[in-house]
Amino acid sequence: MAKTVLITGSSRGIGAETAKVFAKHDFNVIINYVSNAAAAKELKQELEEKYHIKVLTIKCDVSNENEVIEMLHTIEKEMGGIDVLINNAGIAIDSTLEDKKVTDFKRILDVNLIGTYNTCKHFGQKMLERRSGSIVNISSTNGIDSFYPYSMDYDASKAGVISLTHNFALSYAPFVRVNSIAPGWVNTEMNKELDEEYIKEECQHILLDRFAEPKEIANEIYHIAVESTYLNDSIIKVDGGRC
Repeated sequence: MAKTVLITGSSRGIGAETAKVFAKHDFNVIINYVSNAAAAKELKQELEEKYHIKVLTIKCDVSNENEVIEMLHTIEKEMGGIDVLINNAGIAIDSTLEDKKVTDFKRILDVNLIGTYNTCKHFGQKMLERRSGSIVNISSTNGIDSFYPYSMDYDASKAGVISLTHNFALSYAPFVRVNSIAPGWVNTEMNKELDEEYIKEECQHILLDRFAEPKEIANEIYHIAVESTYLNDSIIKVDGGRC
């Protein structure tokens, strides 16, 4: 019987690539999005035609607990639940300290941190009832050791995701594995506006001398979620050897 994965924020970028990797391994896929319905629909069609799996698209703002509960009910009805949860939804609003607004700070925490809490809580409890499941939370090296004052709100949210990972791993043991992946620089839409000179400078601090591609991160996510069956309560850095 095919297993099912829910990937939050999966209409584009790392989330979309992760959906493709899981589909390639015969998982049914739930694509979660907030505003990009067209991209979600296009990805759904691609996965169904190429891999002949069941794909469900759901609009849900994970920072809204009521919407998460509604998404859970829909998935239980349509797919019978999930086996793997990938908490990928995230935003960043970079600015100088002088220009940084509390409202922006709160929005980042709501999506990146509260959103991860909402899904871990409600979907994780269902996994615990079934005594089986795997959760991977997408953090960042920004939450560990590569801090940027322009993104201190993002950094704080990703550090919080790491803390949530530890606490949910303790709460759901031994039946549900909860881990986190912490990517460094990735060639995603979030980083497309970076200055070329800045990218060159950053690459000088990366042993592999380049940013990661989304597919590379997606492959690691699948490995942690499915193949690393003895991995639990771990934070895995995937940063090309940043030094």
